[in-house]
Amino acid sequence: MNKAQLIKAVADKSGRRLTPAEAVETVLDVIVRAVVAGDPVAVTGFGSLVPRYRRARDARNPMTGAKMQVNAYRVVKFRPGVRFQDLVAGRAVLPAEGNCIQKTSKTPRP
Repeated sequence: MNKAQLIKAVADKSGRRLTPAEAVETVLDVIVRAVVAGDPVAVTGFGSLVPRYRRARDARNPMTGAKMQVNAYRVVKFRPGVRFQDLVAGRAVLPAEGNCIQKTSKTPRP
């Protein structure tokens, strides 16, 4: 699911104008449902949530040292987008106003 598909899914689910709280809750609900279904969710500039499968393995109990079996399970991995990483690392300047994860528009050179 990409950003455009996320917007469409939220619009289809709500079908009306939402309060800010309802909008955030609806977006998060759509994201969680997509990841639980096994679909990765990618929001350009922000990052992506990808379901991953961890296989079963042998481990040791740290308290007793006894061997134990860890069952297979699924986890969610978040990979931040390049723009997000650049802002956090200080490689890009956070704008005072506007959208901080959208790319700046390139103006044509004279």
